[in-house]
Amino acid sequence: MKILPILLPMGLALPVLGQPYYVMRLKALSLLIAAVFGCAGTIRGAGNYVKVDYPASSVEGELRIAVTYTLWIPDGVKNFRGIIVHQHGAGMTASKEGSTAAYDLHWQALARKWDCALLGPSYHVLNDGDLGPAGSDYWFDPRLGSDKTFVRALGEFAAKAGHPELATVPWALWGHSAGAGWADVMSTLHPERVVAVYYRSGSAFVWTNRPAMYPPVTIPAASYAIPRMCSTGVNEKGLTRILLATYGVYRSKVAPAGFAQDPRTGHECGDSRYFAIPFLDACLAMRLPDKSSKDQTLKPVDLSQAWLAPLGGDTAVPAADYNGKPEESVWLPNEAVAKAWMEYVKTGAVGDTTPPPPPFDVRVTQNGDQGAEIGWDAEADFESGIGGFIVLRDGREFAKVPEKPLGKFGRALFQSMTYHDTPAQPMPKMRFVDTSAKTDEKHSYAVITVNGVGLKSEPVTGEPRVRGMNGYQRICPQELTGKGSIQ
Repeated sequence: MKILPILLPMGLALPVLGQPYYVMRLKALSLLIAAVFGCAGTIRGAGNYVKVDYPASSVEGELRIAVTYTLWIPDGVKNFRGIIVHQHGAGMTASKEGSTAAYDLHWQALARKWDCALLGPSYHVLNDGDLGPAGSDYWFDPRLGSDKTFVRALGEFAAKAGHPELATVPWALWGHSAGAGWADVMSTLHPERVVAVYYRSGSAFVWTNRPAMYPPVTIPAASYAIPRMCSTGVNEKGLTRILLATYGVYRSKVAPAGFAQDPRTGHECGDSRYFAIPFLDACLAMRLPDKSSKDQTLKPVDLSQAWLAPLGGDTAVPAADYNGKPEESVWLPNEAVAKAWMEYVKTGAVGDTTPPPPPFDVRVTQNGDQGAEIGWDAEADFESGIGGFIVLRDGREFAKVPEKPLGKFGRALFQSMTYHDTPAQPMPKMRFVDTSAKTDEKHSYAVITVNGVGLKSEPVTGEPRVRGMNGYQRICPQELTGKGSIQ
């Protein structure tokens, strides 16, 4: 195993010294900072990141391409209940952009809600064709070695993170393109561990024209109990036929399977997360074992809550009121997901009517002639993520972070999304520098979170801190001397 430093969202890289991999303990760092500051108050950490890097193997039946697994572990979880896997697709760009999946604030919100970890694998693909040296074909069929390496990594994560349950908890699988094919096959190899599968623009049916390399996938009876949602963009004609076939294989046996077509996109993920997250949320709610239960077997799907819709339609109704054939309908787990589906298949996104949670640990540091630095932490709005932040100075809007959010493949967000539903690099910092602040002026600062649809949180006022010989110290009361720049 080759060891790499962990690159944190705040731009911090720490070296690894002689360990098989490194656990970055942000919570411990936060506690240390709290002690240095000296004033009362709790410093909330952003969670822990664990990274494992495996080289390519030359052994038959093992993974023949290098891979890095990054696991985000939320703070305050005594026993984990599951792992959410966000698997990128084929190609060099997908591999690179998939490396940031575990740092995604919106997917972290889903993981945190259910005491789950968030896992983002990144295979070290060296060409954009599936075949050839270090091609994607070495990983996207789990039977060729990536299954064994994935399970091995979970065992290593469990040992190093001090959470042995990570080796055995169930998985909620999300995959894009070839990553959806990987998730599809994993659900047949480990049906007892898969909570649900969300396919975005891919499935194992893509490989049916290459039987010599990829043997037919055998679907065990247990796989038909797994909730599945197949999704494509309206411009993906070939993949739409394939995903409809995938949906049909399961739904023809009245398995809990649905289909959702994005009316705006092609192969890019667009705003599909605003439907994928509530779908997986509902499945986790139905299927995860109770926290207090000694029996950790996944619960069966509660079909009594289901809504159904005609395939190709855009209106769902409670299952009891559906007049068509159930095996030809789109299955939706409950009313909330049905309403999200009806909006998604019409608009390509899902709305949000509630404001986001406010930021926390807002801090203001005077840096002399360099101005005042405002920093903060925030958790994503569960429905629409984080669109950005507003910095107030003396009660008035002073700056936006980022100044101009980017939305190349969907909504403009604080973490700009890539083609592959992952945060673009470089990842932004929750930080603003007021370069106009003067040492002989006094200003107060506050920060507002803005969610993905533009709704605002309540402002949170910053606590002043100064940088001294022994690090940062908190000032009480809240007054600080102080147009700015985002750095």
